[in-house]
Amino acid sequence: MAINTAFQAARKARADTVFILNSPILNSHRAQIVELALRDRLPAMYARREFVEDGGLVFYGVNLFDLDRRAATYVDKILKGAKPADLPVEQPTKFELVINLKTAKEIGLTIPPHVLARANRVIQ
Repeated sequence: MAINTAFQAARKARADTVFILNSPILNSHRAQIVELALRDRLPAMYARREFVEDGGLVFYGVNLFDLDRRAATYVDKILKGAKPADLPVEQPTKFELVINLKTAKEIGLTIPPHVLARANRVIQ
């Protein structure tokens, strides 16, 4: 119910767009959030690519598959005797942009060609 309330507040405030943060609660209501954004014709940017695969508009963020792969190298080093405190802290290096063109058309938004050209994935 709080999700409906949040979208009602966005509609009342005449929000131009929404950004959906990454959280287990929001992720578990993915379909509802995507549906409400579409209903209100709100361009929405998501913190997880699954939202866009389910009909959301745009995802830009860390490639989680790459993070998992890199985490496995840390586990390998630790299992081979490295001390965790001696391993360097790394920042994510692989990011991706996913755009759902079908959703853009549905809400009446035109994505510029130069933005589409930079996308890692465009969902038709």
